[in-house]
Amino acid sequence: MPVAGPAEVRTAALRDLAADRRAVVGVVLVNALAAAAGLIGPWLLGRIIDTIQAGSGDVLSAVDRLAFGALLFTVVQTVLSWWALKIGYRFGERTAARVRERFLARTLALPPRVADHLPTGDLIARGSTDASLVAITLRSAVPEVLVAMIHALALIVAVLFLDLRLGLCGLVCLIGVGAAIRWYLRRARPVYLAVAASGADLADVVASTAKGARTVETLGLERRRSQVTETAIAQARFARLAALWLRTVLFPWSEVALALPVVGVLLIGGALYAHELVSLGVVVTATVYLRQLVGPLDTLMLWIEQLQGAGASYARVEGLADIPKEEPQLSPGTVGDRIRVDNAHYSYTGARDVLHGIDLLVQPGERLAIVGTSGAGKSTLARLLAGLDRPHTGSVTIGGTPVADLPPDQLREHVVLITQDHHVFHDTVRDNLLIAKPNATDDELYAALDAVGAVWVNDLPRRLDTELDHDTNLDDASAQQLSLARVVLADPHTLILDEATSLLDPRTARRTEQSLASVLQGRTVIAIAHRLQTAHDADRIAVMEAGELVELGTHDELVRAGRVYGQLWQTWHAESP
Repeated sequence: MPVAGPAEVRTAALRDLAADRRAVVGVVLVNALAAAAGLIGPWLLGRIIDTIQAGSGDVLSAVDRLAFGALLFTVVQTVLSWWALKIGYRFGERTAARVRERFLARTLALPPRVADHLPTGDLIARGSTDASLVAITLRSAVPEVLVAMIHALALIVAVLFLDLRLGLCGLVCLIGVGAAIRWYLRRARPVYLAVAASGADLADVVASTAKGARTVETLGLERRRSQVTETAIAQARFARLAALWLRTVLFPWSEVALALPVVGVLLIGGALYAHELVSLGVVVTATVYLRQLVGPLDTLMLWIEQLQGAGASYARVEGLADIPKEEPQLSPGTVGDRIRVDNAHYSYTGARDVLHGIDLLVQPGERLAIVGTSGAGKSTLARLLAGLDRPHTGSVTIGGTPVADLPPDQLREHVVLITQDHHVFHDTVRDNLLIAKPNATDDELYAALDAVGAVWVNDLPRRLDTELDHDTNLDDASAQQLSLARVVLADPHTLILDEATSLLDPRTARRTEQSLASVLQGRTVIAIAHRLQTAHDADRIAVMEAGELVELGTHDELVRAGRVYGQLWQTWHAESP
């Protein structure tokens, strides 16, 4: 998956800042006031020292007034800093929400044929780990970094105005800090991108292994998957150690460099005071200013390290915008309901075709069954018919329009593919169904559930308003029926069932298919299944073998022909109880 470049990340960050510019301006202004208030205390301390040294007049009263002023401005600085952080954290929460919403919107806007080929683990990592890191950074880093930058700038300017010689001395001693940051930044971006990428790869390995756990166990692939996982863990560990090495160099170097300005000013200031070129109060004030500079600079150094990781995550989150959208180029006109496949060839990798010269015409209202052994190309053909993929040669059209060129909302009105994979949202039964038809009434919802044989809804504690979560969890069969009920509500004119009832027991599957047949009467139904009883009830049967359409006809015609389908039927019929 693509990763956004530095320029794209800067543009996105500026866009997020501009979206809440009032809060940003508020943070800057209040922080500036807090920094200004913080400069008064050290200046008054210098005045106290000079007043005591002078020893003229009512020294005690003057010291008391100056000390009270220092205390007052310290309180003012504390209140203003708290107010600035409050504004900044609220800004961060709003901006983090925008980042997450933008990522979700971009994910949902991806065409199915594009989203289906994305690495699942990488997409999950970007939407969870990376998005959370960006959110945390925006929530915490923006206010704290702004506070530190403004405070540091104010202290540097104050030292320069207090005494130019001491100020320049302090700036020269800060060269070490600049060198440490420059060394770190030149190496950090690729290292932290590698950390994020290795974490995504590890998530992908874990997710794919968990999803295919049954297959792994059946085929005895536990050792191989363990080796793959160990390799991913080792790569993630290596990437994190590289980032840790950068930190072990940066932080000790910066700790030494941050102490140099104070040491330099004390040495130079002491020499100037010894030659009566500057007062003791000025030296003390400049020293306190530069000692206070350690705080904001230390904050900046800490956040610079964390911002590299956040910047890499920001680049990964924004990289979703660079995924080709394959915008449909739909010519104007009304789309019909006749599906035609003309000389379609398809390859997943471009190296070898898995479909070879498929020609098929599906009549409106026809019930077509596609059968064949595993790996014959049935599911691949279903994806082409549903517009999830497009043939690299030939065409798959509906009413003369390429199915893959239909926009998603228009495509769902014509063709819906439902597979053995299903998803139940942690929400009510009602909301799980309203995804397909937001304005559906309760009667329509119950009718859709009844159409697929989902009688279990009547046994739920709150029926349609029952929350489906860990406490009320549906088994695979019930979850699949819920998915089928969504299809009934969507009401497309063509329905493609890719082994959609494979998780149901034979009796329930038969009843569900019969219910769907009655509900979808007059609509085109393309059923892909291993159970040949489904093919027996179809108007026509298309037989796939090794990526080719080898037979097409009715059940009786194909049984009499005695070829591929006839042999499959005889074998299945003989083994059926």
